[in-house]
Amino acid sequence: MQPTVAKRLQHTEEYYFSRKLREIDDMNKAGAQVINLGIGSPDLPPHPSVVAALNEHAAKPGTHAYQGYKGIPALRQAMAAWYQRFYNVPLEADSEVLPLIGSKEGIMHICMTFLQEGDEALIPDPGYPTYRSAVQLSGATPVAYTLDAANDWQPDLAALEQRDLSKVKLMWVNYPHMPTGAQAKADTFEKLVAFARKHNILLCHDNPYSFILNDRPASLLATPGAKDVALELNSLSKSGNMAGWRVGMLVGKAAFLNDVLRFKSNMDSGMFQPVQMAAVAALQLGPEWYAELNRIYAGRRKKVFELLDLIGAQYDTNQVGMFVWAKIPAGYKDGFAVSDEVLQKAHVFITPGGIFGDNGQGYIRVSLCRDEQVFAEAIDRVKKAIPHAQTVQL
Repeated sequence: MQPTVAKRLQHTEEYYFSRKLREIDDMNKAGAQVINLGIGSPDLPPHPSVVAALNEHAAKPGTHAYQGYKGIPALRQAMAAWYQRFYNVPLEADSEVLPLIGSKEGIMHICMTFLQEGDEALIPDPGYPTYRSAVQLSGATPVAYTLDAANDWQPDLAALEQRDLSKVKLMWVNYPHMPTGAQAKADTFEKLVAFARKHNILLCHDNPYSFILNDRPASLLATPGAKDVALELNSLSKSGNMAGWRVGMLVGKAAFLNDVLRFKSNMDSGMFQPVQMAAVAALQLGPEWYAELNRIYAGRRKKVFELLDLIGAQYDTNQVGMFVWAKIPAGYKDGFAVSDEVLQKAHVFITPGGIFGDNGQGYIRVSLCRDEQVFAEAIDRVKKAIPHAQTVQL
């Protein structure tokens, strides 16, 4: 027996990294020992106080029951204080903060709450693939909007207004942008808020990278009038080295969050209470935590630049976030060709930009989530396995 796959899944493929990791696993079983520079999963540990908080509360007998769908008050208060401290955004902890089991969960929650068949949602190209898949799973139609280097990876709202926007109900935006590392321009958020208000579109800002190699963390909700038209997702996965802990948040107007809670409360039974208390500790860390994190990432980024120079890729040294985005060497059809060749010859995996959309085809992306010694080994492998790499003859 093979049940028919639901219609909502017929246009949603398995996540690229899920497939690729199986291929890399097969290569490793054959002895390849692939260096994976593709996935943005922080390899550094959380702060010791975070682990201590988890251990302390996990040892208490009364912390193992089901938890509330809105998280414990201490966590919501810590999230609100974090937003005030680092983004200068005041939030009402009881009504404008909704803890999530990871912000990726929130992308699906938002789409399932507000979208249905007949609706359209604007998604960035290039952009995080989950935006497209979540929109499709909701039954709505994803409509890609172009981001490109010529416009510093900012949305061209004038071009968008030339199309029919009558069915567009929601727009996904993401700054600092993944995968390009671009930051929002000084007026980008203001223009987006005005655009959303004019066309009655819910603006959804995904903001997990604002602390990584960036001394200007910014929230869209700091923009005047943004709360009337926007929601923002954030996460401790990158900023707190807590990717596997699954702690995220959705912040914004209470009415929006109440609608999302109607869906979320049917999907989970709350977050483990000791994890919530550990998240409180993470949210209370000061600027020195982020400074040390970025000192490490800055050293790694220099190594990535060295690797990219070796294969002849071009990149913007001002990009921020957990990855380096680079234009592929001349003579290659797309980033998949570069990625496959480096993987097969040097046993080093870098991400092809095409998985992020058509406008990413001519690019590759390298994660900073490996130790400098690993990057040095990757550089050495490319030099040995691809002798003419220095002259861009991969």
